[in-house]
Amino acid sequence: MEEGAKLSVIAEKLGLKNFTPKIKLENKMVTTSEINRPALQLHGFFDHFEPRRIQLIGMVEYSYLQSEQSRSERLHSFEELMDRDIPCIIFCRGFTPEERLLKVARNKNVPILGTERGTSEFMAELINTLSFELAPMTSIHGVLVDVYGEGLLITGESGIGKSEAALELIRRGHRLVSDDVVEIRRTSSKALIGSAPATLRHLIELRGIGIIDVKSLFGVECVKDSQKIDFVIKLEDWRREAEYDRLGMSDEYMEILGNQVVCHSLPIRPGRNLAVICETAAVNHRQKKMGYNAAEELYRRVNAQMEAAEK
Repeated sequence: MEEGAKLSVIAEKLGLKNFTPKIKLENKMVTTSEINRPALQLHGFFDHFEPRRIQLIGMVEYSYLQSEQSRSERLHSFEELMDRDIPCIIFCRGFTPEERLLKVARNKNVPILGTERGTSEFMAELINTLSFELAPMTSIHGVLVDVYGEGLLITGESGIGKSEAALELIRRGHRLVSDDVVEIRRTSSKALIGSAPATLRHLIELRGIGIIDVKSLFGVECVKDSQKIDFVIKLEDWRREAEYDRLGMSDEYMEILGNQVVCHSLPIRPGRNLAVICETAAVNHRQKKMGYNAAEELYRRVNAQMEAAEK
């Protein structure tokens, strides 16, 4: 089976009606996020036609079929379209395909779906959904939390305290996205979106306690299905001989799916409040995005003081 997104997943996420229920959508794969409105194809022009795209029938296409073509011409146009092994046809605006067309679709094994939404609005949502489902994906051992709107990915060796830090953040009003395994998709050259595997969603493992259902225990306001990853905190055992950044003049980065993400190495010692440190790091990261850097401000003050002393 060709790699891509299952049409059944797309249909479920977008709430699409299936006019051809005998055709199994889980066996149909969509391999591109590009969409086609087959106005020219319905008129018989197939030069440069890309058959991998989902075909949308909107007001223009539907009106043309109803007013400009006879029933036999209409079926012939759709037969030619379906012969190209397209993934599916979606009727927008609540339009209903006629029974003869559905019979042709069943014979050609091409699903026909429908939605009540307007064509332009639905097309935008469909492209976004396909871009997410088809994005390059990897899994990382860690915890993803939404802290003040910033996506914080906490990594480190097993048992170092990632889940405990996440639990304290949740108790302080922040939101859990994923614990233990984070599925990361690169939706663009600047965006990494993290989510939890379906089996682990809203769950946290605490050694000595067991599995905690965050959604049931703390409420729906403490969980989130997905989050853009803004920065990483890497937890590690404190070592006396190691050198740690104390000023933050230059950022370190972690590469994920080819994207560079700001990464802070945080040494663990007894008495350090990880939740407070994570909150501070999130606010500081947001402040940097807004153009203010405390380390640069310190550097400016020191230079100004040195210049004043030389005068």
